[in-house]
Order: sequence, then C-alpha cells, then structure tokens
Amino acid sequence: MKRRQRTDRLVAEINITPFTDVILVLLIIFMIATPIIFQASIKVDLPQASSAVPLKETKQIYITLTDSGVVYFDKMPITKKELKLKVIAARQANALLSVVLRADKMTKFKDVVSILDILNELGIKNINIAALSEDI
Repeated sequence: MKRRQRTDRLVAEINITPFTDVILVLLIIFMIATPIIFQASIKVDLPQASSAVPLKETKQIYITLTDSGVVYFDKMPITKKELKLKVIAARQANALLSVVLRADKMTKFKDVVSILDILNELGIKNINIAALSEDI
C-alpha cells in the first residue's frame, strides 16, 4: 500500500468580509451626512438696501432663490410646480400667510419675476424681499 503524503498547503485567499463591513458603514454615514451638509450650505448673497428693517412677523415661509436658479422652500430644494403646491398648502393652514423671498443679488431678474408671478397667482399679498441693511 502506498501511503499518501499529507501536505499542508497555505491558503492564500483574502477575507473581504471586514472590508465590506467598513465600506457599508462608510456608505451609511455619507448617505446620512450628505443631505445635512447640503441643507446647511444654501449660500445667498443678499443685496443691500438703505431702508432694510428687520421683519417681526412669525407666521412666514421662506423661499430662497440662488444665483444658479435653484429654488428652496424652507431649506428644501424644490421645483416651481412643487413650490406652487407647497404655498397652496401653507395658505390653507394660514390665511394671513407672509412670504419672505431671499434672492441672491446675482439672480436673473426673470427668475425672481417667475416666483413673484406664482405668489401673485395664488393671491399672496404679504410678500417681503430680503435685503441686508447698508449699516452692516
């Protein structure tokens, strides 16, 4: 009888399970952190006005228009059709709705007019345009 020699071979495989776990955790962290970073980064360079006064009303919504034409409704990016629906819903909740339009000073005038047109079409009478005081 021939006896078979047993040789211990070295297993040269890479175990990727820990690597996969780390990648999935990083993916989850980035999925959660990205919207938070994006919402906090709405930068609008408001124009200056000599007659700018602080607004004292508390029942108001904020519509922000960036220089690239992106519209935000209370820090959430939104299309103009969605804006119309959101303003209608806010108007039903509060008949004396006040709107603050924050438009970057480099925004195209046609974009500002289109937002004002939507608000006028919906019957919003109390529209405030945000500006910085020249004293600042």
